[in-house]
Amino acid sequence: MKRIVLSIAVTSLFFTYSCKNSSAANQKSAQNKTIKSSLTDEQLMDRVQKDALKYFWDYAEPHSMLGRERYHEDDMYPDNDKHVITTGGSGFGLATILVGVERGFIPREEAVKRLSRMMSFLAKADRYKGAWSHWINGETGKTVPFGKKDNGGDLVETAFLASGILMVREYFKHGNAEEQVLAGKCDQLWKGIQWNWYTKGGEKVLYWHWSPDYQWEMNFPLEGYNECLITYILAASSPTHSIDAETYYKGWTRNGTYLTDKKKYGLPLYVKHNYAEEYGGPLFWSQYSYIGLDPTGLSDKLIKNYFEINKNQTLIDYQYCVENPKKWKGYGPEYWGLTAGYTRNENGSTGYTAHMPSNDHGVITPTAALSSFPYTPKESMDFLRFIYTQKPEFIGSAGPYDATSIHYNNWFTPRYLAIDQGTIAPMIENYRTGFLWKLFMNAPEIQQGLKKLSFQSEKYGIK
Repeated sequence: MKRIVLSIAVTSLFFTYSCKNSSAANQKSAQNKTIKSSLTDEQLMDRVQKDALKYFWDYAEPHSMLGRERYHEDDMYPDNDKHVITTGGSGFGLATILVGVERGFIPREEAVKRLSRMMSFLAKADRYKGAWSHWINGETGKTVPFGKKDNGGDLVETAFLASGILMVREYFKHGNAEEQVLAGKCDQLWKGIQWNWYTKGGEKVLYWHWSPDYQWEMNFPLEGYNECLITYILAASSPTHSIDAETYYKGWTRNGTYLTDKKKYGLPLYVKHNYAEEYGGPLFWSQYSYIGLDPTGLSDKLIKNYFEINKNQTLIDYQYCVENPKKWKGYGPEYWGLTAGYTRNENGSTGYTAHMPSNDHGVITPTAALSSFPYTPKESMDFLRFIYTQKPEFIGSAGPYDATSIHYNNWFTPRYLAIDQGTIAPMIENYRTGFLWKLFMNAPEIQQGLKKLSFQSEKYGIK
């Protein structure tokens, strides 16, 4: 799993700044103390969705208008990467903007103009057999290496982006002339991704990276279970560069060996979570692939119900935080959720790690619970109400900060990451209305791709 494997490298390169709660950040937090406990659940969900939208609407990279890798409210913002955009996070940002349009938070006409600008930028940006790199310079469109050899195509980040592009296409394809032009741009970008190239010459597995300089030296096959399922779904659904079903079952499911009969807290895990078989992995594994892919009643040859996998993983995370075996102050039914994001190092500086029950540092990442609304609506609502009404210092201008800890004297880092902020509004909306799930699942290519892989969903007529 890339984010866990590379977390040490990312920390050393970008997140070694000491965490200071600057006066500016504290002032912004103080503005949120007007949140009243009498707000309804609907009002609170509106509030956090609007706040998360600001990350991609107000704080977008100014040239490309795509999502910045990070945004810092404190005075330690690294100016040298303020134009670094993230492809995967931008895909979540596209979904977030669609939620903003659908709910009337932003004008449809303005969104169309901005989305068109984004698609034009992506069409001119560096691509590698159709895939984009993990990071791109928002001013030039050139690749920003994620690591020395990670300087080419990143198929997983491309999948997260492509999922958003498809949903934009589906939302606007029957609109006015300008909207149909936008949908056409999206269609061309989607069809240009050469998914089958990333089988390394026809191996029955997808590979994460390819670079014209280092070829396949990164050597990272996509094998389940982690956040990468959507990559196989899109690759099988491509009308131009598709993979076959054998690649999915031999590669992703490891010939079916990724199944497990293990349980935790009486809840079946169903699949072996990579590097985290006892409790399951960080909660982004139950979120990233499911911004558009609806797990409700979704099955394939091996899995009877994907929703149950995600629900159980989330409940195990919740139960672990309630049990709180390490006795962190604050953990409980209203304050829970472990996933990848910023963390607090022993010396008080800010780092990055994939929080999960087997890697618990006393730091709660708000996106974990907030992006779990479809699976744990009551528990997620309890967290949302608690953090907005009882912990205003944890709230900034774009919603809850990325990392918080009651244990460490109400510590927080006044910073945001696109991949964390970008799942909040979409997953809450999927809980509320199923809006993005309907867009994605009804796309004609997705219907055909899922059928090819022997997926079934009565909800969408896939048999």
